[in-house]
This record gives sequence, structure tokens and C-alpha cells, in this order.
Amino acid sequence: MSAVVPKVMSFPLGGVDAQGRLAYADDDQSVREVIRNILLTSPGERLMRSAFGAGLLEFIHQPNNETTRTLVANLVRKAIEQWETRVKVDDVSVLPDSQSLTQVQIVIRYQMRHSPQPMQLSLGMDLTSF
Repeated sequence: MSAVVPKVMSFPLGGVDAQGRLAYADDDQSVREVIRNILLTSPGERLMRSAFGAGLLEFIHQPNNETTRTLVANLVRKAIEQWETRVKVDDVSVLPDSQSLTQVQIVIRYQMRHSPQPMQLSLGMDLTSF
């Protein structure tokens, strides 16, 4: 018996498809878009869903040290587990960039709940500005 793959519309919309209909991402592309949306949205920013978001941008102007990176990793994991139920988060690591003192690399390892295949999403973040 195969698992049912849920179809969820992502925001932002992906434009218009060849038939003139709204184009939505699906499966892993949808998850990646939703995770980015979660991380870049600050709680209180969305009308009618004030608790939504991680508030990752609150770490702008914080020092790039082990404490900040640990706090970012914990925030990312908690927000994804709360708001993106299609995935199981395996690991979140926040690594300093060897080329820049202000850059960090956020690496999220996860699995879709309907598939055992491991997935990974990497995001760069500059702690000095957005």
C-alpha cells in the first residue's frame, strides 16, 4: 500500500501555467517554499495568524558566535516542527562561513513524512543586514 501524498498549495504563487491557471509548487518544492516563508516571517506579521513564523530576522546584528548559532538552530527546528507538518526534521545545523565573519549557513536535514528519502535545504544568512 502506497502512502498518500498530500497536495498543498504554496505561497507565494508560482505564476501562471501553460493552461492559464495559477501554478502552485508541490511536493518537495512546496515544502522548501513554505520553510523559507516560515523562517522569514516574524510572529505578529501575518494578519489572522499572529503566532505564525520563526522570526529569524531578529538575529540580524547579533554576534556570529556559538551561542547565536545554537539559538538560530533551535528556533529553526522549533518553527519548522510547529508549522510544516509534512516533514520530520532530522537535524538543523548553523555553521559559520569560512569566507565571511558575518555569514552563517543554515543546513536543514529532513524527510517528507510520506517518503523515507532524506532531503536537505541550505540557506545563507548575513548577520549584519537583510
